[in-house]
Amino acid sequence: MGVSVDPATSVVKVDGRPVHATTSFSYYVLDKPRHVVCTLADPQGRATVRDLIPREAGRVYPVGRLDYDAEGVLLLTDDGDLAHQLMHPRFAVERTYHAKVKGAIEERALERLRTGVYLEDGRARAEDVRFLRRTSDNSWITLTLREGRHHEVKRMCLAAGHPVQKLRRVSYAGVGLGGLEPGGIRRLTPAEVAQLRRAVREGAGEKPLGRPAAGDSRPANRPVGKTVDEPARRPAGKRAR
Repeated sequence: MGVSVDPATSVVKVDGRPVHATTSFSYYVLDKPRHVVCTLADPQGRATVRDLIPREAGRVYPVGRLDYDAEGVLLLTDDGDLAHQLMHPRFAVERTYHAKVKGAIEERALERLRTGVYLEDGRARAEDVRFLRRTSDNSWITLTLREGRHHEVKRMCLAAGHPVQKLRRVSYAGVGLGGLEPGGIRRLTPAEVAQLRRAVREGAGEKPLGRPAAGDSRPANRPVGKTVDEPARRPAGKRAR
């Protein structure tokens, strides 16, 4: 009878000696800019994420989508099984966003997003919602969702009375950009790949196997694209995800 082993989190030994499984899977994170399509080809001739993937990354594919006018974390991999689990609602994997919304948002609107608003495809609620900062005409908030419905953040905020004006995904399954600027791409560290698998297991209801040590999700390798200090790109008061 076969036994499944996750090489990212398990150690297999034969006669006391570790056996190292080989894998050809690749895992990347891209800081998707605005006005780029999350496909490898577009019949309308718009810019696609394929234009941003370096040749050495091989044939990796986007994990889910980001809206054409949204930006931020986009995972890329050729590991079809993991990609499916990360996207499937059954695994309830967290995605965290920063949204600039119209108007001065009040606590009652934030509470509506926490408890749930009714959309055309059913009730939707955020796992967590926090106020970040306010400008003269708009507000910045952060939301964590687990479903990944089409245009979900935009529809939820509109239902709460505050249309989204700018949307940036800052984390997917606990993996962030690690200092990338728009259009930059980097390979995930082994700890980050393990974090993706952990998020899937925990989303499916399995007992957590322990959290990564502080700093494990930060990239240890040099990004392929240009980088910039990430804190300078975030709205003031950002809560880490």
